[in-house]
Order: sequence, then C-alpha cells, then structure tokens
Amino acid sequence: MRAQRLRRRLVRQLVEEDVLHDEAWTEAFATVPRHAFLPRFFVPAGTRWAAVDRSDPEWLDRVYSRDVLVTQLDDDPDLWDRARADGPVAGVPTSSSSMPAIMAIMLEELLVRDGDRVLEIGTGTGYNAALLCHRCGSGQVSTVDIDPAIAAAAQERLTSCGYAPECATGDGALGFPAGVLFDRILCTASVSRIPLAWLEQTLPGGHIVTTLNRPLGGGLVRLTVGEGTTAEGRILARDGRFMPLRAHRLPPPAELPPADENQWRPTELSMTDVLKPNRHFEFFASLELPGVRPVHVGVDGAFALSHPDGSWARTRRTESGFEVVQGGPRALWELAEDAHRRWEALGRPGRSRFGLTVNSEEQTFWLDDPQSENRWPYG
Repeated sequence: MRAQRLRRRLVRQLVEEDVLHDEAWTEAFATVPRHAFLPRFFVPAGTRWAAVDRSDPEWLDRVYSRDVLVTQLDDDPDLWDRARADGPVAGVPTSSSSMPAIMAIMLEELLVRDGDRVLEIGTGTGYNAALLCHRCGSGQVSTVDIDPAIAAAAQERLTSCGYAPECATGDGALGFPAGVLFDRILCTASVSRIPLAWLEQTLPGGHIVTTLNRPLGGGLVRLTVGEGTTAEGRILARDGRFMPLRAHRLPPPAELPPADENQWRPTELSMTDVLKPNRHFEFFASLELPGVRPVHVGVDGAFALSHPDGSWARTRRTESGFEVVQGGPRALWELAEDAHRRWEALGRPGRSRFGLTVNSEEQTFWLDDPQSENRWPYG
C-alpha cells in the first residue's frame, strides 16, 4: 500500500534527522495513518493559499512530507470550501498539522512512562493525539481544543482509526474541563505565560512540555512540577515553534516609518544574528530586549525590529559589512549591540543554559542556575 511505504519513508527521514530515537515513538509514527487526519488542507500559492484534498494527485505525498500543513485560516472553517470553489484565498494560518520532526521532538521530550496519564492541549487534526494513544493507550490520553468544529472533526477521525481518548472542547489554558490530574501535559501551541491551571492539574514530579510564545526567543521548554503551583525546568536545546493559544496571540506590529538615508551607520551586528535561532544569540537577545519584535519590511523578506513604544531599527548589507538606522524614543540597535557584548562576556550561552521557574507570584528565566543573578521576567 502506497500510504504505508510513504509512512515508512517518513520514519526513516525522522531517524536520519536525529529527531526520532525512542522505539515506542518510532513504532507509533510507523503505524498511525497521518492521511486519515488530513483529508484536506491548504498549501501556499504565492501570497495566498490553495485548497488540497484527496482528489489532488499530490495529496498523499504532501501528507507524508516533512512539512507543516495548514488546516485553517483566520479561524474560519468555511475558507477551505471558498478556496476550492473560487481559487486561492488570503488569510493567516490559525490551525495546522505540525512538522512531523517537531512533533517527534516534543513527544520524546515529554519523557512518557508506561501508565502515565497525558493531557494534550490543542487537539488540532487529532494526529498527535493518535500518536499518544498508540504509545500510552487511549484510556490514558485526554485532549482539548478551543474550536468546536476542529474538536468534533478530530474526534471523528480518531474513532475511525480505533483510538478513543477523552476529548473535550474548551480553553486549553484552563486545562482539562473534568479537572483530572495528569502525569504529563503536552501543549501543541505556544503560550505567553505558563498557565497556573496546568500546574494544578499535574501531579508533583510530572512534566509539562510546551512552546514559548515570544516575539523573539521562542522554542521549547520542559518543566517539572513541584508541590502546589510551582514548577521549574530548562529551555530545550531542540527547538520548535508553534502557533499561540488564541488567548495568547500578540497584536500585529505597527508599520515602520521610512528610513532616513542620512542616518545609516556601520554596525558589526546583523539582523540575522538577532533573529535566527541557529546563531544562538537570539534567546539572550529576547531577554535583554523585552517587547521587541521582528516586522517584515519590503517584499524581499527582510526584517526590522520594532517596539510598541515606537522605537525601531533596520539593517542592511553593504559591500564592507552592515549598516543600521533607527528611530523612536529609544535606540533599539544600541541596546541590541550592548546585549550582544554582554552575551559574549557571559560565554555566549546557548538556549539550553537557560531555565524557567514558575510559581503563583512570578515566572522567571535564569541563566545556568535558578539562584543566578542573571534573571529576567517572563511575560
């Protein structure tokens, strides 16, 4: 069967990419039919989105690709039908089936043991819940999604594949409506603060894996829950970025004013250094530049930095290096340059040297040790 061959190929790719190691998760990815959970989705068509379903020749290959597959735009369940009938549509992705590599990373980082009860925040297509059910058993898995249409479709697909987790519709930031206690919580959306309800629903010693919803310095974190509403953990070296929970979405950044050609000056720091996770400075920059976010400028995909207070900075490449221009009440690029010098003085720490402490009063990032003098607030 072609779907089985493509599924085996995907598993080989995940192993070769060094993101899939655990035999139990390897078996889950090799067994669960992803195509059953993705009967239709959107694919990029220039600056718009085209509709794809089982009738398209490339449907099955796309399902078993390593790509993220967008399943909803603008929280509107009718846009796919409109795109199918009238051609590609504009919209912002609001639900998707994540890249299989990132799913594998998060599932392995959850450190599931036999017998664990697991809560998934963000049911989406139901595919990730199916992987959890295959590994843990349906009776050990609960899943919740805020969108009733998405949750209903996912439950129907799960049932058709023989999986029966406990499904609910509700705000994932509040945990599971029934108030059950869990050994593990996995959130397949990003959060601007760790919801205290998750800590209350996790047994002491249990783990929470989620992604950080931050303009800069997002990625994965694993927390170990303590007594009461306390938790502590590390930012994970293996990265992953997800759409935010609906209640945690950030407003769009304001448009930047035009740059004054007479104000450009040389700089040794590039925008790529600040924005790209693989440059390792990005996470530290996010801590030192709270509220600063990237914004698209121009049609070439270039980014600038902006802050809600009206401060901004742009860079450009020249024959001899880079130049920067900035404006607004604060000199953002000078702050970025200062942060880069401090980062170098601290030994150029990568994201895995940072941790997060959560309690009912505050949420705090730290470097190397929870008692470190290098601390920054989260949220």
